[in-house]
Amino acid sequence: MGLLMSTIGRSIVTHIAAVLFSAISFNVLAQANWPSGQTVRIIVPFPGGASTLDSVVRTLTPDIAKSLGSTVIVDNKPGAGTVIGVDATAKATDNLTVGAVANSFTVNQSLIKNLPYNASKDLQPVVLMARTANVLAVKATLPVNNLKELIEYAKKNPGKLSYASFGNGTTAHFAGEMLKSMAGIFAVHIPYRGQGPALTDLLAGNVDFMFGNLPDFLPYIKSGKIKAIGTTYLTRAPLAPEIPTIAEQGFPTFETDSWYGIVAPSSMTKDAVDRMNQAINKALQDPAVKKNLGDRGIEIIGGTPAKFQEHIQSEILKYERIVKSANMQAD
Repeated sequence: MGLLMSTIGRSIVTHIAAVLFSAISFNVLAQANWPSGQTVRIIVPFPGGASTLDSVVRTLTPDIAKSLGSTVIVDNKPGAGTVIGVDATAKATDNLTVGAVANSFTVNQSLIKNLPYNASKDLQPVVLMARTANVLAVKATLPVNNLKELIEYAKKNPGKLSYASFGNGTTAHFAGEMLKSMAGIFAVHIPYRGQGPALTDLLAGNVDFMFGNLPDFLPYIKSGKIKAIGTTYLTRAPLAPEIPTIAEQGFPTFETDSWYGIVAPSSMTKDAVDRMNQAINKALQDPAVKKNLGDRGIEIIGGTPAKFQEHIQSEILKYERIVKSANMQAD
């Protein structure tokens, strides 16, 4: 009887071990094969075709899909200064959804009260993809040609000027308020749902000036449809070295850029985050992608989730100081 019980016991243990091994093997295989042919979604918090962020994501999507062996779709969810799209990302629980973010992701931490998500608890970094220089441009009919003239015109015409941005909390909003604070001028802020609609109104002369992504504005600057006042790196932008910086026109600490990254819900597994990070980094090194982005003045960055986390924290602190000193508010 003892021998029989011992044999049965060994059999049960062996069976349990086999089941556990199969479960572990299946789990490891599932992680290794993520997303296993399922559709991955990248939420972009701007309208389709209306921002450089959207363009960068769509440029990378075919290579990302190839690396993951899965379909990758871009889901545009604009509105509320990118809060709607970021919130949708934070609340996704399918382990297949990530979100594209830009400077507004960090600006909003101090600019907007009662955000529907907690950036540090509900979201995690995946990768910082790229960045571009910004440019301050004015409508063609505005009688100014440099920053000094713009400031003088604003002071002589109090309350007359308006400036566009592509949403509350975006780089364009931040830069506009920073200029107002540093130069001691006033201009009415008019937020749009994306850079495209804002630029359209600047071209039409419906607003007086705005900050925007240099690559997108340059064709219109060269054609004379709008006028460039200054770029926003501390040194001149390689894409347009003929345009002086705002820093060299009397504001040596004035610096902004537009950066583009990917975040994931905190619920996404580490394996999935790592796979997505690897796929995006690989896409960024595709010669065709590098040429596409480089020709448009978009600087490739890439790197680890940890590197992006450091950047996010640095940006939050930077914008927090500027928002307080400029007394910025979400309109």
